[in-house]
Amino acid sequence: QVQLAESGGGLEQAGGSLRLSCTASGRTFSSETMGWFRQAPGKEREFVAAHTRSAGSTYYVDSVKGRFTISRDDARNTVFLQMNSLEPEDTAVYYCAASFRGGSRNWWDFNSWGHGTQVTVSS
Repeated sequence: QVQLAESGGGLEQAGGSLRLSCTASGRTFSSETMGWFRQAPGKEREFVAAHTRSAGSTYYVDSVKGRFTISRDDARNTVFLQMNSLEPEDTAVYYCAASFRGGSRNWWDFNSWGHGTQVTVSS
């Protein structure tokens, strides 16, 4: 229903910044929530940040608060994740996801997924 494509990942040193982008196509009007998840080697998928369209609200996992910022450009069907003060613990594959629900932090509530972009932070 909704197709997602991430970009912007790469290699960065600790303390640096990266900006991830996710462009949606298809029935984008069904995407009440746009979010970001990540999965590090040997670990389960983790919620990172999300933005709900109706309320214009954002929410984050505690470990990235004050460092990451999610924003949304509905005119271009694009969501961004600005990542500042990167830490080695941020190393993971980052996935963009869309949901018709609002306020969820659970991966199973998101019905559309991108293929992921690798973020590697060196110490």
